Amino acid sequence: MSARRWTAVLTGLALPLGIVATTTSSPANAIPTQSHCGTEASGSGNSGFVNHAQLSRTLEGIERTTKGVVDVEVVGESNQGREIYTARVGEGDTVVFVESQIHGNENHGTEALLDLLRRWGGSTPEAVALRKEVTIVAIPRLNVDGGERDTRQNEMIWADVVAAFPQLAGVAPAWNYNTRVGGFDVNRDFNPDLDYVPQPADFPGNSADTGWYITPESQTVRDVYRGLEAEFGTVDYFVDLHNQWSCYATEDLERMSPLSISAKFIEDPAEFGTWPKFDMEASERANVAVYEALQGYGKSGYGDVTLYPQDTNLPGTALGSFALRGSAVVLFETSSQTQYDGMKRNGMLRKQIEIGLGGLVDSVADGSIDTLDPSVYDTIPQRVYLPAD
Repeated sequence: MSARRWTAVLTGLALPLGIVATTTSSPANAIPTQSHCGTEASGSGNSGFVNHAQLSRTLEGIERTTKGVVDVEVVGESNQGREIYTARVGEGDTVVFVESQIHGNENHGTEALLDLLRRWGGSTPEAVALRKEVTIVAIPRLNVDGGERDTRQNEMIWADVVAAFPQLAGVAPAWNYNTRVGGFDVNRDFNPDLDYVPQPADFPGNSADTGWYITPESQTVRDVYRGLEAEFGTVDYFVDLHNQWSCYATEDLERMSPLSISAKFIEDPAEFGTWPKFDMEASERANVAVYEALQGYGKSGYGDVTLYPQDTNLPGTALGSFALRGSAVVLFETSSQTQYDGMKRNGMLRKQIEIGLGGLVDSVADGSIDTLDPSVYDTIPQRVYLPAD
């Protein structure tokens, strides 16, 4: 399909989520929008990414080879009894909390985090200097059950929720429960009130509402976040690593966009109570740090970063809830999900997360993030939806 044909098809289209792609690229080259998009699945699924047993061994190996500089702990357990890990590195006064794979079929952030943990825990002068300024706490894979079965949702039926919260007997299941899969979209189960207890009147809820902490995964994140607040006062930065569908273009329709980022998840903070630490400009600066780190790679595909839709109001996400509590937040939406694209472009997609997230942490460590102009955020191109061939 020609670039002119893309433009004609796109005229008048909204920007829905959907449609997948299987384009390939070398890291050095941008992907033109004439590339094949969205009609073939690779069939490899998540088989090329670490499974739970491999993740456990890899984290143990990182802790061992760094001689405990990277401290790995079990901080929770999934509904199916699998361990949820944190990896902590650094002793600085500023904390960066990173979460990956809240959706089980979104693997690239997990793989990139493992590489970054090795770097941050290393013996280079740069790593030693960084650790003096920053404390990084990472959950390399939150949705460990969904990761094993390659689903967006966790593995938990509504009856399990009622067993844990008997006050919910007889109420309609939460809106984010998928009866076909038998699990929840965990990234709609958050609440800025860390002490919230599920109330029958709050169900089934909707996407513009806060969540309930009814899943063990969201409860684990809440508990880690609460502990960091007790230790640091404020969780300075919260980063959530996701994947999105593959067929998005840059605003000029010249190239495919391999990554969308965002700082915005709350339309009106006052709608959810009084949150004096909410700081949109801090989130914008954090996103600018990611954007500029990737722009440093010139005309390579790494620079084709776009903005995730800015008309979002999602207080039930971890990003929305924690932004209200005062964290500067960054969403990574890496193109490609495993059940469609498998391992295609895996190296490039992992590397762009390492560059962007590594650039953010570097700018926090050296203080340069405070000099960034938040208005640059509004100049980041919007992503544009591309239909399949």
